[in-house]
This record gives sequence, C-alpha cells and structure tokens, in this order.
Amino acid sequence: MRAIVFTEHGPPDVLRSVRLPDPRPGPGEVLVEVAAAGVNFIDVYQRSGVYRVPLPYVAGVEGAGVVAAVGPDADGAGFRPGDRAGWVNLPGAYAERAVVPADRLVAIPDGIDLTTAAAALLQGMTAHYLTHDTYAVRPGDTVLVHAAAGGMGLMLTQMVRLLGGRVIGTVSTEKKQRLAEAAGADHVIRYRDADVVAQVRELTGGHGVAAVYDGVGGPTFEASLAALRPRGVLALYGQAGGAVPPVDPQRLNTAGSVFLTRPNLQHHITDPAELRARSVDLFRWIAEEALEVGIRRDLRLAEAPVAHQLLETGASAGKLVLVL
Repeated sequence: MRAIVFTEHGPPDVLRSVRLPDPRPGPGEVLVEVAAAGVNFIDVYQRSGVYRVPLPYVAGVEGAGVVAAVGPDADGAGFRPGDRAGWVNLPGAYAERAVVPADRLVAIPDGIDLTTAAAALLQGMTAHYLTHDTYAVRPGDTVLVHAAAGGMGLMLTQMVRLLGGRVIGTVSTEKKQRLAEAAGADHVIRYRDADVVAQVRELTGGHGVAAVYDGVGGPTFEASLAALRPRGVLALYGQAGGAVPPVDPQRLNTAGSVFLTRPNLQHHITDPAELRARSVDLFRWIAEEALEVGIRRDLRLAEAPVAHQLLETGASAGKLVLVL
C-alpha cells in the first residue's frame, strides 16, 4: 500500500510517499480502506518533533473509509466489512489502509460522505468538548475565538452559535473575515489592524468574554488572558503559533480569578461511549445542515508536504483533507 512516512523530525519535506506491506487486523482490530484523511496541527507537531513519536511513523491521526476486514474478537463493536467508519487520535491515516482498534471506530451514517467525515471528526469533536465541557456555552454568553477562519475556528464559531452564544473572532485578512462572518461570527477583529483587547472590551461593555478558545498559543496568550471577564475561562487547546512561556499562577488572580486550562481531545474520548456520543451529535448536526463543513481544500495523498506547508504558514482557510 501507499503511505506517507517520516523517518526523522523536520520540515514538511521529511514526509515521503512509500510502499509498505498491507496491514492485517489483529485481535480486537479492524482493517479500513481509507478514503480520506484530515490534516491537523497535531500532524505538524508530530512531524516537526514538538510532539515526539516513534520513528519511522505513518502520519495522520484522522481518517474515514470502508471496513475491509474484522480481526478476531472485534465482533462486539458491531462493525462488518462494507461498513463506513472513521477515527481520530490514532496514527496511520495518511495511507491507503489502516488498522484501528474496533472500540476506537465510529460509524459514519448514510448521507455523510467519507471526505466530509474525515474533514469533520477531529475538529468537530474538539469543538464539542470545548463548548460542552471545558467551558459549557450558555445562551447569551460571548466568547472569543482566535483564528476564526481556520478549520477549527469555523467549527467552534458554528457550535457556539448552535448553543446560543455570541462569537468575537480574530483573523488576519479581509478574506478570512468574510469566512468567519459567513460561519456566524457576530464580530470579527483583524488583529493586524486593531488592538484585540480594546476591541473585545468595547464589544462587551467593558466586561470581557466568558471564555477564550485559543489554539494559537504564544502570540495570542496575553490578549486572551486580558480579554476575559472575572472568573472567565481561557481554553488553550493548541499552540499553532508557538508555545506559551511559563506563567505565574498569581496572574490568574489579578486577571479576575480566571481559569487557565490546557485540554486535550484524547482525555475527552477515552471512554468509547463518550467517543461515540460526540460523533453522533456531530453527524446529526451535519445531516441537519446545522453545521457546515464545506470550506475545505482537498489534496492527493502525495501532496501531504504541500498540505503541511499550507497549514503551518497560515496560507489556508478552512480544512485541508488528503483524498485517496
């Protein structure tokens, strides 16, 4: 089978298209013919060495496809050859075939195409736990979403609006502003042209926001902290722009008894029942057209280095997907 592998950490060109032996499912595992793989910042972190992984490594942690074979003792999960299924937070998605533990698969309902599923699973379930658990958005809440025109930002914006909240988004360009507004952002700040904190304070009558969803990290951290209302929540769910320096906890006191958390999707889907419940919500909203996953760019598997370059440089809007 074809697969995208890296044998050393480094820039996008360490990603190589190679031929590997076809995998076979072992006990409790399922073999999936991959139709599409989502491209995410965790892939960049793993490839670059920010997150260390064992080498050589088949890239990609989000995929969707058709079940080809079921290994011994995997029947209990209910998957059969021909079923459509997807997964997140497991390696091997940038490949023609992948072996996945049966209890980590989710069923993809009829009416949701496989490329859409691959584009939605990781970011959709991340947005789900952020808006339902990390800070449970309530009707009337105003939140700040950084990088609101990226795949994650667009998903978060829509989900906050589904829950009755208001969104202030940050973007870099006029084009991205239009994308964020189309997704439902109530106000969009172009951070290169405006003082984000001053704008947030003005838009909230001086109070600040209930929560900040920040996947950028170092470049936005100070503004995120300063934009919170007393007892607000800063959900630092990624570091696309670089790591945040060490923080004195006393700063959380002086900022208004605010909360700082660094959540991770894996800790919110470890229980198979919780994993599937989040996927059911996500696919239901997509099927009902309450959630749009239409802003994306599809590339071929061999274009994985291009996809990583686009993601790292901020040259893309929406979601990048590798199609097989």
